[in-house]
Amino acid sequence: MPDRPRISACIIALNEADRIDACIESLAFCDEIVVVDSGSTDGTREVAAARGARVLERGFDGYRAQKDFAVAQARHDWVLCLDADERVTAALRASIEAVRDGGFAGAAGYRFARCTEYFGAFLRRGNAYPDRVLRLFDRRHGGWRGAREIHEHASVDGAVRTLAGDLEHRAYRSLDDQLARYRRYATMMAADMHARGRHAHLHNLVMNPFWRFLRGYVLRAGFLDGWRGFLFACMEADYVREKFARLWLLDHRP
Repeated sequence: MPDRPRISACIIALNEADRIDACIESLAFCDEIVVVDSGSTDGTREVAAARGARVLERGFDGYRAQKDFAVAQARHDWVLCLDADERVTAALRASIEAVRDGGFAGAAGYRFARCTEYFGAFLRRGNAYPDRVLRLFDRRHGGWRGAREIHEHASVDGAVRTLAGDLEHRAYRSLDDQLARYRRYATMMAADMHARGRHAHLHNLVMNPFWRFLRGYVLRAGFLDGWRGFLFACMEADYVREKFARLWLLDHRP
């Protein structure tokens, strides 16, 4: 279909040479691939370029800002945004191609489920799934808005529809990798909350982690994912506790 809308895939990356190849391969149906690298030292840029991506370099000043920059560099208005540790499955690709062939009629954006691989299996319950994310949108009607640079979300002015198929998320190389990420996220979130005038209270250090665990492991049936579901729920609770502990310290620093 010669007049169908074109799609630019936008990826942000840092030291993802071992994963970006599979990410780009899953985006073969897109009309261009833009990779914004923030200083990789492991050959990420070379791997991406060898796959045919247009590679740009930009210093990292926040996840939202990095993704917004990538969208701005795209040649086409419809953009599909991924992290380097994500992959479009065959089912999701079919859904995207179907709405693209229909001209993206009646929608400004599309969301779909994200499925996280966790130590050898995909989590199918709890807070991890379906984790629907808005990643395919017309940049003329929205994008990566807001001031928060962590746990960023895209939004659009207009209808948002849900597509069938999963976005695979192969997030953690190891438990150490997960803990390091959570520590980085907790630090950034605490700083953001403090800047917006949010304060931590003692009950936040107890009740908020407990609620995160209860919601994911019990109410959202994370226990059905076996030991992986239990471990994931524990790590999430620890992340919430550290976030509020760091906010508490920011509130009480001399």
